[in-house]
Amino acid sequence: MSVAWLSTEDNDRESKRYKKGASPVMGFSDEDKIGTIQPHNDALVVTLRIGGFDVKKVLVDQGSAMEVMYLDLYKGLNLKPEDLTAYDSPLVSFKGKTVTPRGQIRLPIQTGSDVVEVDFIVVDAYSPYTAIVARPWLHALATVSSTLHQKLKYPSEGQVEEIVGNQAMARQCMVAAISRQSNAESSASIKKDL
Repeated sequence: MSVAWLSTEDNDRESKRYKKGASPVMGFSDEDKIGTIQPHNDALVVTLRIGGFDVKKVLVDQGSAMEVMYLDLYKGLNLKPEDLTAYDSPLVSFKGKTVTPRGQIRLPIQTGSDVVEVDFIVVDAYSPYTAIVARPWLHALATVSSTLHQKLKYPSEGQVEEIVGNQAMARQCMVAAISRQSNAESSASIKKDL
């Protein structure tokens, strides 16, 4: 854990406040960049324990208001259609494409000793990611995230815990998305020429 204190007086005040049950201070410093490839523009992609399984390629998206699970992961977790509850509101992608969710399911996400129940919207659409975690999970865990530092930090039992992103996985996901888009554009061009 790296916490920078302004002075020993501030440190003493913070220690007293912490002993009274306040949460530890969470932040990022240059030390948190050690082990990352810099500079970068990588998304924050992590592995999380969802529904009792370690799930790779989970995108952390602070800009999203809901957690999303893609159908391949849903099936991979051995969940059945009858496990879903109704979710009638369509989702709209950045490209303006409307996706009708298959439904919703509540599953636990475990990080260390902390468990947060999350409502995932299950969709049958292509994504290089298996799932997206968003503000509801981030807020429930009191998480602070940094794409620059490729980390999530959250308070747990009086300490600051970390989840480290995987830049190689983030880059694989980006390449897969670009490759799929290029293939789709090539197919559309060929059909147009016929």
